[in-house]
Amino acid sequence: MPSKKELLDLQFIDARHLLINLAAFLDRIDRHPGEDDHRLAALKAAIPVILENRPDRAKAVLEAMSDPSTDLPQSAPFQGATGAPPADPALIPADR
Repeated sequence: MPSKKELLDLQFIDARHLLINLAAFLDRIDRHPGEDDHRLAALKAAIPVILENRPDRAKAVLEAMSDPSTDLPQSAPFQGATGAPPADPALIPADR
């Protein structure tokens, strides 16, 4: 098993890049007009999870950014996924 130093030596620059990229994305969002939506709210809610000292951070972030609904809509408003839970809090399980 590699040590923390070995992992930092191998992956620090990649993690640094991802963090700077996220900060730049949030800066761009702040500079543009319009209202926030559920995707930005989900992203901001997931960010503190990264700083928690827990062994399942990746799983917790993935769950925070996932749509918990199980009902399939009859039609989709567009092709693809939004990548975040719906804005309706009633659709988010209480254990989140």
